[in-house]
Amino acid sequence: MKQRLAQIAIVVPDYDEAIDFYTNKLQFELIEDTVLSPSKRWVLVKPNGSDCGLLLAKASNASQSASIGNQTGGRVFLFLHTDDFDRDFQNLEKHQIKIIRPPVEETWGKVCVFEDLYGNKWDLIEPKS
Repeated sequence: MKQRLAQIAIVVPDYDEAIDFYTNKLQFELIEDTVLSPSKRWVLVKPNGSDCGLLLAKASNASQSASIGNQTGGRVFLFLHTDDFDRDFQNLEKHQIKIIRPPVEETWGKVCVFEDLYGNKWDLIEPKS
């Protein structure tokens, strides 16, 4: 049996604000932005070269709104692998993205922790080959 993750939903307060952050600051690709109803869209972004994307899901009630920026209880939520850590770290700094833990060299690769615009924690990782 073959399986793969296709999308991961991330709860956001506003579609356009989230699209702007992920495409203009993290340099993800906008794959789809389809209006489903006056209040709901299907918005998919993904890192260049990735099969798995983020489904930007606009919060529609108080419970969903409460999870924005804390989808994993304060732990790192997503792990973004790169083929050029220094390039992507410089991009984070250029866009003044909050760095939680500065870059370190581990036995398995180079890593830092950053926050997206809502406070979700991400690892930026360049694995050693």
